[in-house]
Amino acid sequence: MAFETDAIIVGGGAVGLATARAFARRGHETVVLEAQKAIGQGISSRNSEVIHGGLYYPTGSLKARLCVAGRLMLYAFLEHHHLPHEKCGKLVVATQPHEIERLDAILDQANTNQVGGMRRLSGAEARALEPELHAEAALLSEESGVMDAHAYMDALAGEIAGHGGAIALNTPFASAEALPGGGFVVRTGGEHATEVTTRYLVIAAGLGAQAAASGVVGYPADQIPALHYGKGVYFTLSGKAPFSRLVYPLPIPGALGTHYRRDLGGQARFGPDLSFVDGEDYTVDPSRAAAFEATARGFWPGLPDGALMPDYAGIRPKLHGPGQPQPDFRMDGPDVHGQAGLMTLFGIESPGLTASLAIGETVAERLTA
Repeated sequence: MAFETDAIIVGGGAVGLATARAFARRGHETVVLEAQKAIGQGISSRNSEVIHGGLYYPTGSLKARLCVAGRLMLYAFLEHHHLPHEKCGKLVVATQPHEIERLDAILDQANTNQVGGMRRLSGAEARALEPELHAEAALLSEESGVMDAHAYMDALAGEIAGHGGAIALNTPFASAEALPGGGFVVRTGGEHATEVTTRYLVIAAGLGAQAAASGVVGYPADQIPALHYGKGVYFTLSGKAPFSRLVYPLPIPGALGTHYRRDLGGQARFGPDLSFVDGEDYTVDPSRAAAFEATARGFWPGLPDGALMPDYAGIRPKLHGPGQPQPDFRMDGPDVHGQAGLMTLFGIESPGLTASLAIGETVAERLTA
């Protein structure tokens, strides 16, 4: 049968836009449905804007494979479009002697993941790079960096349009139903509610992925994972940035830990931490500064008193709760939910921004093969 469009992507964040780009570049007429008045207003606008190396993730996992592949694609994309970014490198630090064994385990995992550009440093070697750093030992990830996420998403939108695609803003996804001959009828809400038929449907809605999946008629409820809201807040430094490279402590359960970064404008920030909340709460409690100071002084003893100011918060779409092991990305195709032409993306948190182009290519390849 004839469809009104070839592919509909639900979600106009970095992953949704990268997926739409992948379909559009293959010659498929593609439409992105975005509930907000602009692209990238959710997870993609409230993160660290770090380009991750892919050090930590379990062997063979989607996170490991797509982060490493996506990083290479991302740097090439940013350079091609002359977008702001800096391959500044990252130091993962052991601040106590007993942490060195964990540091070595991370290096082994990074090598297994074929990250590249990894070096083991003594404390003295790390301080030679960053004189204000306290470290018993460190790993240097030369391929890590920072970027401008909004400039990246704008460029993705430009490529989508350049290949004949469209982004429908203020257009929330309402529901979808499989058609007898294949494909879907998709219903949208908002001021201009409508119906449109499509051959392929991808749900890349971040925090809204579970709700969107439940709006697909016949989607098995037992295949929709529980959503946990993982809140992380950031504090900004009033004063000169102490380090030129990213600085990360050892990972904490469920996250990479409160780290340091200098953004492209030279501003130093610390975060995010991790707390589980009941919904989208983006407030930043100034009293959390004390905990941030304690963490930061572990690797930067020279942090002045009272120098950290509340900045912003983000929410990560966790698939695990407190005390539970952190799972992999979920990219669920017909083998999981039984509906041809549909893919649902769950739990696309860090390193989702870094992996976004690789995620998009993988989704397009799997659905159109």
